[in-house]
Formats: sequence, structure tokens, C-alpha cells
Amino acid sequence: MPKHGKRYRALLEKIDPNKVYSIEEAAKLIPEIKSARFDETVEAHIKLGIDARKSDQNVRSTVALPHGTGRSVRVLAIAKGDKIIEARDAGADIAAGEEIIPEILAGRSDFDAVVATPDVMGAVGSKLGRVLGPRGLLPNPKAGTVGFNIAEIVREIKAGRIEFRNDKTGVVHAPIGKASFTPDKIAENLRAFIRAVEGAKPESAKGTFLRTVYITTTMGPSIRVNPHA
Repeated sequence: MPKHGKRYRALLEKIDPNKVYSIEEAAKLIPEIKSARFDETVEAHIKLGIDARKSDQNVRSTVALPHGTGRSVRVLAIAKGDKIIEARDAGADIAAGEEIIPEILAGRSDFDAVVATPDVMGAVGSKLGRVLGPRGLLPNPKAGTVGFNIAEIVREIKAGRIEFRNDKTGVVHAPIGKASFTPDKIAENLRAFIRAVEGAKPESAKGTFLRTVYITTTMGPSIRVNPHA
């Protein structure tokens, strides 16, 4: 089993492994545990009290983080007619009709999020499902990426709206900012994310829903957080 390097061990000493930190305390530790030369992403990881094998207990939703994620998201909007113009005016990096589908099938991938209007989803789903699906980019009404309010969807994603879903172990992972954010902004984003996860609790999930909550930076150690403190 590989050992952590000297720099990582030094960062680890800044965290009490037996303590569950309040959201504000954890956020204030972020500047102390960043070590990379790049602006590290701050991530939240929440273990849920669900049985991920049961489809009625899976968690999937979106949240608009108050201060965004700190990263620029390239949005592709697929629509028809005036909705293409609306999407472009709202800030979509690429706004096009179904004619872009062959380009994507041929390997075009200069986008980080894909949104669409309902009237093109027949073609988008049937032709791009195998390409976008495995990458988590296929537009889906449950993820808030399909709708005739395409301009609003584009603006929200560009402003920092993120989608989250549990993995097969029942854990939800999400970026909630950058290490360069002030502790206040990190704390506010984390609170918004936790509220959104709680709001997505399946009716069939019993017992404690938020089992454990941790935040960390890309290269740093994790900090256990009390989600309600």
C-alpha cells in the first residue's frame, strides 16, 4: 500500500481525525490544506443511507450553488428555430439544431454540458445516447437539462448549477467551489448542496439519510463535517 508523501502528511496534521467539524470550521481549514500550484477544486462527498441497488432509492437532482463552482462550463444547446437563438443569447457556447448530431457522433466534444428542448430529444436520445450517456452528458428532464425554457437552463448552468447523483456505493460526490474561494463562500455552497441532497431524499429511504459528510481539496486530506452545524 503506497505511503503518503511528506507534504500530504504535513497537511494531515492540521486536521483532528477524531473531530467532526462544523461547516464553518471545515471551510476555514480549506486554505490550510491546499498544496497544489493550481487552484484546487473543493469537493463534497456524502454517504447516504440508501440501498443503491434499488432504483426507488437512487438520488438524482440539481442545485444552483450561490457562488458557482469556480470553473467555466462550456454548454451545448440543441434546439429548433428561435430556441437556438434564445440559447445562444443566454450564453450557450454552442447552440445548434439536429445537424450537430453527426458532428458529435464523429467525435466532437468541445462541451462540458448538454441541454436540449423536448422537440429534439427523440433524435438526441436515440442517436447520441450511446455517446453522451456514458459521459453523463445526455440531457434528461430529471437533471433539469431538458425544457423549452432553454435560456433559463443555460443561464443556470453557466452560473454554477450542478447535477448530482449517487454512485453504486450510495455516495454523492460534487464540486462545491475552488480552494481560492473565501471560507464564507465555501460554507454557503456546502450548505446549499447539503439542503439539495436532503431535498432529494427518496420516500423509501429509511433511517439516517446523511450518514457522513466530508469535504476535501483535489490534492488534500478530507475533513469530516457535521451537516447541521
